[in-house]
Amino acid sequence: MSTMESLIGMVNRIQRACTVLGDYGGAEGALPTLWEALPSVAVVGGQSSGKSSVLESIVGRDFLPRGSGIVTRRPLVLQLHKTDDGKPDYAEFLHLPKRRFSDFSLVRKEIADETDRITGKTKQISPVPIHLSIYSANVVNLTLIDLPGLTKVAVEGQSDSIVQDIENMVRSYVEKPNSIILAISPANQDIATSDAIKLAREVDPSGERTFGVLTKLDLMDKGTNALDVLEGRSYKLQHPWVGVVNRSQADINKSVDMIAARQKEREYFENSPDYSHLASKMGSEYLAKLLSKHLESVIRARIPSITSLINKTVEELESEMNHLGRPIAIDSGAQLYTILELCRAFEKIFKEHLDGGRPGGDRIYGVFDNQLPAALKKLPFDRHLSLQNVRKVVSEADGYQPHLIAPEQGYRRLIEGALNYFRGPAEASVDAVHLVMKELVRKSIGETLELKRFPTLQSELAAASYVALEKFRDDSKKTVLRLVDMESSYLTVEFFRNLPHEVEIGNNPASSTAKGANPAAPPVDRYSDGHFRRIATNVSAYILMVSETLRLTIPKATVHCQVREAKRSLLNHFYAQVGRKEGKQLGQMLDEDPALMERRVQCAKRLELYKSARDEIEAVSWAR
Repeated sequence: MSTMESLIGMVNRIQRACTVLGDYGGAEGALPTLWEALPSVAVVGGQSSGKSSVLESIVGRDFLPRGSGIVTRRPLVLQLHKTDDGKPDYAEFLHLPKRRFSDFSLVRKEIADETDRITGKTKQISPVPIHLSIYSANVVNLTLIDLPGLTKVAVEGQSDSIVQDIENMVRSYVEKPNSIILAISPANQDIATSDAIKLAREVDPSGERTFGVLTKLDLMDKGTNALDVLEGRSYKLQHPWVGVVNRSQADINKSVDMIAARQKEREYFENSPDYSHLASKMGSEYLAKLLSKHLESVIRARIPSITSLINKTVEELESEMNHLGRPIAIDSGAQLYTILELCRAFEKIFKEHLDGGRPGGDRIYGVFDNQLPAALKKLPFDRHLSLQNVRKVVSEADGYQPHLIAPEQGYRRLIEGALNYFRGPAEASVDAVHLVMKELVRKSIGETLELKRFPTLQSELAAASYVALEKFRDDSKKTVLRLVDMESSYLTVEFFRNLPHEVEIGNNPASSTAKGANPAAPPVDRYSDGHFRRIATNVSAYILMVSETLRLTIPKATVHCQVREAKRSLLNHFYAQVGRKEGKQLGQMLDEDPALMERRVQCAKRLELYKSARDEIEAVSWAR
């Protein structure tokens, strides 16, 4: 195989692989796809200009639908693959990958049927291409794109915008810098009115990408010829004009095969008094070789930029594959290892939130520094220690016999009643920390990138974490309530011993000088308001002391029972459960999102395609 055939065959194979993967049209502004970076030949011409006949002449097969008006209503991406001599010709459609067509009349029918599947049996058009590959020893390696014929007037059954729609579709193909334009014009019309040349001049003003083809030379009026066009005097292009003579309608009706038609075309130019001096550079065979040779030179010039694009895309695809993660192993041991690794990644992020490496843990400190003190200050001690309530509690505590010296039972009841109020803030602090930690679990699962692939495992991890946090919360509540109960169980005696003793005013004059009485203490009437106010003040001072103690110890207990335990054993029970699961259950936990699995498969295929393309390009480049 020649170097030219190797180069163009390589491009054909890469383009076909791109087509199979759907990698032939990038979004606007996105990195160009490999398909767009590779050169191809777009066939442009007005309706009935002879486009279909030119393509069939190049292929050497009668395979395109025919008729009056607009026949090509969808782009036909035609890839020609040269095979070894002696091998039978066949065709394949992308939408029918498992079927080979050796009868080309069936190819024609399938093109028409596939067109109707999208456009319906109307005269409307569609930009969705049909992809067809033809394998033959009588072709050169080429990729040709047959586009709907340009028109000037909408006919019955077509929308008013059909003229502009066709032009926009054709323009979208020919304005790409890697597109080679094959502009088909009939010789029996003035070249100045050629739709194909007009459009080619707009998108390729220098003519570097345009090849002009004159059809219907044999249908010109007697005494006229197209030499001014063919020799570049009427309209000059960078590349030479090529004249072709297609089969006549009579030949088509008689089913004259393409090999005989090519021979007849050669004889026409060799025997023509007008064109015999150009015979070696005329005809569909010469046109195919000319296009193939030009395609080779374009490919050679574009190899560095194509290689650069491939390398950049490979890097992006490898990065995406790393992000998506490797496929899950079938072996249960490997699955268990994967689950444990994912859990450890989650726990690491969760601990970072608690320890300050990531935001969120500071909210726990906010509970202790703001919420708890504020709740303690709002406790209704003013109502509990009101003069009326103190008198009531003390009197009820004395019963039928009033206290002799100090109302100890009254003190105890007042203190115990006040201490009960601390239970609410203590439990609220535990609940607040619990909510913060639940939110950190949710956030940590979302931030563990490796887990995004496994929604089932995410759900099970969250559920197991929440169960563990609830256990820690229950333990923490018991502990902080025990702290409150401990304050009720044993009062700090020294606090009361240090208070000034009251000297009671009563019927016993000796009581004022009783042993142990403090002469500095003012005498007090145990039934007076001042007596009960002093009791309230003393209880308030004691409660304030206890409040300060609990303000310091509740956070310690909460951190010990909830935060510390969460860092140490959040998933311990989950690990024990996972260790007892069978292979099928482990596989269910690693059940990935179907959309993500499909994305990985497509990414892997594209990566394989681009790496294979790079290897092919390098191999051909070294062979030059």
